[in-house]
Amino acid sequence: MEESQRQKKIGSVLQRDLVEVLQGAATQGGMQGVLISVSKVKVTVDLSVAKVYLSIFPNNKAKELLEGIKSNTPLIRHELAQRTKHQLRRMPNLEFFIDDSLEYIDQIEKSLKRQENPIKDPNSLDKRKKS
Repeated sequence: MEESQRQKKIGSVLQRDLVEVLQGAATQGGMQGVLISVSKVKVTVDLSVAKVYLSIFPNNKAKELLEGIKSNTPLIRHELAQRTKHQLRRMPNLEFFIDDSLEYIDQIEKSLKRQENPIKDPNSLDKRKKS
């Protein structure tokens, strides 16, 4: 089912403000050289839950950073509510996930350049986890 205009609008507002909040928190937390980007925000039909997909560079710090973000979700949600109080009546609950699509694309490109071509042998490429 396709997202409604309202869902898309709320998603884009949250995405823009989340980038500022998360990148600011990482910089203030002393994590220099870490880049956090919000690749997608999907809002449910009833506008109660927002699924936030994050791309984190460098990749080796992604799991550690995601755990920190998940543990600070109430603070992040409060900060977002303050920023969007004139645009949203209620702040949706936030659920954070790692967006591994760029890593997956890179893995496919590397596999295509090797001897074991995944088009000829589909078992040579790791299966992608659905979340």
